[in-house]
Amino acid sequence: MNSTPAVREGNRDMRIDPLHLVDVFVYLVILNLTAQFVPSVISESFAVSLATAIMLKLVLEVVLRVKKAVVARLRAASTTARRLTSVVMLVLILPGSKFVVLWLEDVLFGDALSLGGFWPVTLLVLTLTAARAGVRRAVAPGRSTT
Repeated sequence: MNSTPAVREGNRDMRIDPLHLVDVFVYLVILNLTAQFVPSVISESFAVSLATAIMLKLVLEVVLRVKKAVVARLRAASTTARRLTSVVMLVLILPGSKFVVLWLEDVLFGDALSLGGFWPVTLLVLTLTAARAGVRRAVAPGRSTT
């Protein structure tokens, strides 16, 4: 019997990968440490921090998938124009994702959360990504970190 929670979608089960839960907990710890030591990052409560960690997990998963697709497109590009288009897409995706995080922060949490602006969010996302990769290497060494 499998102990992984499942949600029925049509005829197939959608299982929650335990690594996704680990990611949320890692994001929660990093976010709260950042709120503790970076004055421009403010979270009113643990519940807001948890919801923010979940939001960050969802946004970063989408960004990682898009980035992976663009990198695959870049590697498969047969013309200079396609390579250039892929590079431009990467250049736009990486900083653009930070603006998406800031926008979602404002829309979802209003004054209950402040991630401090573009540069603090950029450092936060880099820290989250590095922590995610490190923890995944520790708990699931053979699995992909993307």
